[in-house]
Amino acid sequence: MAPTPTPPVHPSDDPASYVGLDAESAERLARERGWSTVRGLPPGSIITMEYVAGRLNFEVDNGRVVRCWHG
Repeated sequence: MAPTPTPPVHPSDDPASYVGLDAESAERLARERGWSTVRGLPPGSIITMEYVAGRLNFEVDNGRVVRCWHG
């Protein structure tokens, strides 16, 4: 039987720390903190429910991050 793969660990970071930042600064900060993928989405975007380790999602309204979550 094949071993169970160990998923990559995402950076130890609080998603709430990005809320209120402008989208460009938030993305730059996330990459500096080690996030491999950063995705900005407009409010109400239709997205798949797939979880991607190492990805940070931003909901961006009028150039500001209003919500942030892993995956």
